[in-house]
Amino acid sequence: MEASSSGINNGKTKAFHPEGGYQLDMQILPDGPKSDVDFSEILNAIQEMAKDVNILFDELEAVNSPCKDDDSLLHPGNLTSTSDDASRLEAGGETVREKTKSNGLYFRDGKCRIDYILVYRKSNPQTEKREVFERNIRAEGLQMEKESSLINSDIIFVKLHAPWEVLGRYAEQMNVRMPFRRKIYYLPRRYKFMSRIDKQISRFRRWLPRKPMRLDKETLPDLEENDCYTAPFSQQRIHHFIIHNKDTFFNNATRSRIVHHILQRIKYEEGKNKIGLNRLLTNGSYEAAFPLHEGGYRSKNSIRTHGAENHRHLLYECWASWGVWYKYQPLDLVRRYFGEKIGLYFAWLGWYTGMLFPAAFIGLFVFLYGVITLDHCQVSKEVCQATDIIMCPVCDKYCPFMRLSDSCVYAKVTHLFDNGATVFFAVFMAVWATVFLEFWKRRRAVIAYDWDLIDWEEEEEEIRPQFEAKYSKKERMNPISGKPEPYQAFTDKCSRLIVSASGIFFMICVVIAAVFGIVIYRVVTVSTFAAFKWALIRNNSQVATTGTAVCINFCIIMLLNVLYEKVALFLTNLEQPRTESEWENSFTLKMFLFQFVNLNSSTFYIAFFLGRFAGHPGAYLRLINRWRLEECHPSGCLIDLCMQMGIIMVLKQTWNNFMELGYPLIQNWWTRRKVRLEHGPERKIRFPQWEKDYNLQPMNAYGLFDEYLEMILQFGFTTIFVAAFPLAPLLALLNNVIEIRLDAYKFVTQWRRPLASRAKDIGIWYGILEGIGILSVITNAFVIAITSDFIPRLVYAYKYGPCAGQGEAGQKCMVGYVNASLSVFRIADFENRSEPESDGSEFSGTPLKYCRYRDYRDPPHSPVPYGYTLQFWHVLAARLAFIIVFEHLVFCIKHLISYLIPDLPKDLRDRMRREKYLIQEMMYEAELERLQKERKERKKNGKAHHNEWP
Repeated sequence: MEASSSGINNGKTKAFHPEGGYQLDMQILPDGPKSDVDFSEILNAIQEMAKDVNILFDELEAVNSPCKDDDSLLHPGNLTSTSDDASRLEAGGETVREKTKSNGLYFRDGKCRIDYILVYRKSNPQTEKREVFERNIRAEGLQMEKESSLINSDIIFVKLHAPWEVLGRYAEQMNVRMPFRRKIYYLPRRYKFMSRIDKQISRFRRWLPRKPMRLDKETLPDLEENDCYTAPFSQQRIHHFIIHNKDTFFNNATRSRIVHHILQRIKYEEGKNKIGLNRLLTNGSYEAAFPLHEGGYRSKNSIRTHGAENHRHLLYECWASWGVWYKYQPLDLVRRYFGEKIGLYFAWLGWYTGMLFPAAFIGLFVFLYGVITLDHCQVSKEVCQATDIIMCPVCDKYCPFMRLSDSCVYAKVTHLFDNGATVFFAVFMAVWATVFLEFWKRRRAVIAYDWDLIDWEEEEEEIRPQFEAKYSKKERMNPISGKPEPYQAFTDKCSRLIVSASGIFFMICVVIAAVFGIVIYRVVTVSTFAAFKWALIRNNSQVATTGTAVCINFCIIMLLNVLYEKVALFLTNLEQPRTESEWENSFTLKMFLFQFVNLNSSTFYIAFFLGRFAGHPGAYLRLINRWRLEECHPSGCLIDLCMQMGIIMVLKQTWNNFMELGYPLIQNWWTRRKVRLEHGPERKIRFPQWEKDYNLQPMNAYGLFDEYLEMILQFGFTTIFVAAFPLAPLLALLNNVIEIRLDAYKFVTQWRRPLASRAKDIGIWYGILEGIGILSVITNAFVIAITSDFIPRLVYAYKYGPCAGQGEAGQKCMVGYVNASLSVFRIADFENRSEPESDGSEFSGTPLKYCRYRDYRDPPHSPVPYGYTLQFWHVLAARLAFIIVFEHLVFCIKHLISYLIPDLPKDLRDRMRREKYLIQEMMYEAELERLQKERKERKKNGKAHHNEWP
């Protein structure tokens, strides 16, 4: 009852007249439909009048009062101000408040908690805009206090506090859901068979460590809102909500979100578009705006003995510390501290990492299977024993003839990745991608229910200021709000989209040109390395070419990424999206397309084009009739693809991790170093919390975009070419285990606290993940059919080998495969510019007459020299058939899995139905109570009660 009466100001609404200054009290009318309507209309009118009156008062006050940027609200910063103010508080029962106040979490009175911080410089010329903005802040009911910096007196911190009345009013406007009743859980019905299985599993668990990955629940706070039913906050029904303490009813993240919502709707100048904090940050009126962290993240005392000092300290100890890398994430605490949007990112990242465990295990098994069967592989044996087979040079002039046995090592390495289990692993990864996405839907549904996001819908977004300024002359009626709004003509929108699409196409052409440059580099350097002085490089010219080309390609990728960001930003602004979410989705799609093409274009070239169109000895295809196209290694093209993926994946993940953590660490270290140089190392400065947070790095301008993009590109590497590199899931798993703690450490210690915002899911990224899953099926089918030797070996085993016609395949059936896969070329048929300098006499003492090359062609003495053999057409038909069968089979499995796995778990569906049932019961009880109350009043007043039935 105390919370109820204070929440509605004892049932009275107060307003001030602008001229007379008298106070108007209105008693809240009794409950009833008619009185509710009348009261709401009167109240809305008075609130609108009060806002105008407050703004008018501030404008009149500005004429006769000094500037608000002066010392009227400013407390001069010094090295002892916070500690001196803290010592003025009374000792009894105020130790915790003194401690937090001394850290800079409260106003100077020690009672008003700081909900938001604005930072500006005195020397900034935008003083007038700032004055009007701050007057209107006070008119909205927010309390304000200013403090100068301890380091630089030119920097001013504006501390904002939202009183209970303001929080309640705007929480009702924003439909902030708050807890009002505890949830009651019932155990689901268990079948006898499942109970027996649970007993057996529990017996087995007794021999294992007791849930080592679980967090210690004693150290975690009791987040009671997760176990309560919630409803949009209403001041009229405030007695229904669970309010133990008004100061803690709205948590810090919610308070900051409400204050930010207010600041985004406050004017700083007269005019239609002169509104909002974002514009003041853009034009430089304020340097920064951020909510405060809840204190330090370190403590001298152990968290086990003394407990956590605040939620930030608790997050650091049980989430961001490297010592808990193997434990689950405290997602509820992350959501409470950083908001649902960031909480969903870490929930998705943790789910993705957990799902990588089976993929990494199977990929490692495929690799180990190749290691175990290496000694029994007939193909690699024949390659290593083929000392009498002389291969044709792989480049013009300088490349020598070579024995096939010289590529023994590469043949063995190829078998590690290209073996009998590769096809199974490709099918498994295609199914894995579907299972991952389908189970993420279920996981997201559980999280959305626990975090009360099921019924949450994004409110009607405001129009972007740039869009409003561009199309302010053309307006039309909004069908939802019924208000006129700026309108973009269809022809203008189409023309801008066409220009943007042309820009995207041009940038993709730039990527293709870069890949073409890498191809030319590979063609030219093969001959250069073949003529190198060092025997190690000369004998491994192709490997050296591939390795250096990959490193150069990685440098080009990183340089183009900088250009892509600016181009994507320019094209997105050129499109003029209407709302911020449309802008974010458009920018995200462009950046993903640029990054994906940039990162994978060279990989696609190696997988599907390298050595496919090189021609054959005596009739090589050339670039610009000059450079001979590169051929595959005698052991196949798969080794080049493995090197490309391994080097790019390791280098990119290492670089990203360094930039994510290294850059803010260096920046924060440099800031602390400047402070020590200015004030001297012997002078210990005790900074308040707002100054500590100001010296941290702000969150990325695009929010979680960089975090998602890195993981989505990694998901593409993990699935698209996984048939050629089965260790990709293992590398991704190792990186993600580090990535979770690295991101957590960055959010908790190195970045300012981001504004808590809500979201239902991961947004457009889910559609991109589905697209990558479909693309992975196609690419893996082509990698197995075209890049690897799986199909040629299969055709040989069943059609041309010793077991032909017997319906079986094994290592004994592969005898003679290497010789059957090589064609014969007469050295006298070489072109003049392709003829090697060596005549091959070093092998047999006499000049060579014939050499071998990888292809299915007729010998030179046949009726049609160097024409395709029948085996070539058989292999080609088998490859096409495999692609069709593989894709249809995998897509059928994917759709079947999608159909069989429901989006909502059964127990969650039951809980949602029960919640709906309980809410209906509560509404029925409330209505019955109201009817009984009315009946008693009628009896009391002596009025006759008319009954329709006797």
